[in-house]
Amino acid sequence: MKRYFNKLKIRYVLLLLLIFFIPVLVFMDNHISESTKNKLFYSSDNIPHTKVALILGTRKDYFGRPNSFYEYRLDAAAQLWNKNKIDAILISGDNSKKEYDEPSEMKKDLIKRGIPEECINLDFAGFSTFDSIVRANKIFGINDYVVISQAFHCERAIYIANKLGCNVIGYCASDVENIHGIKVRFREMFARVKTIIDLYFIKKQPKFLGEKEIIKFRDTNK
Repeated sequence: MKRYFNKLKIRYVLLLLLIFFIPVLVFMDNHISESTKNKLFYSSDNIPHTKVALILGTRKDYFGRPNSFYEYRLDAAAQLWNKNKIDAILISGDNSKKEYDEPSEMKKDLIKRGIPEECINLDFAGFSTFDSIVRANKIFGINDYVVISQAFHCERAIYIANKLGCNVIGYCASDVENIHGIKVRFREMFARVKTIIDLYFIKKQPKFLGEKEIIKFRDTNK
């Protein structure tokens, strides 16, 4: 009987925690969206010219299946490039393992889309969105740029950049509306809570900084 009541108490505690956490989750999710919604662009026609585009990395496939998030981000970058809205691209992704290299993979596929290799810059230590945004500023020296990803991801990236005092807008790649897209958007809610904690409570720093690097641009005098 005592064991039964102990289990019951645990369930009530968990239920109370859940009741408390859900409103916090929703509030923080809405807070980041509302704080950044005026900085999102969906058309390459009306987005202002920005010298550098930061593409947030992701894997090319999941369990052998193409990752639409990946393809759509590269398509969005090509749109801006072809409309002369950007003069350089910085790809920031995960290269924590020798056999896993997001930036180099994305670079290959950008070149296939007609973007010159010499204008594609790589950040191999973008282990997270937070790391990518901080390193773009502290390592690559940019504080006025456009970030390319899906809208919900752009919102979080811009929110982090705002905290650093950077002037960043977002160009929203097409969203993914299948079950994979729904799962990613659900995880994003928890990522936003972590972002708030990282920025305001634990003052998080990137895993790795290192030496400063110089962005290579297209030759606009040609």
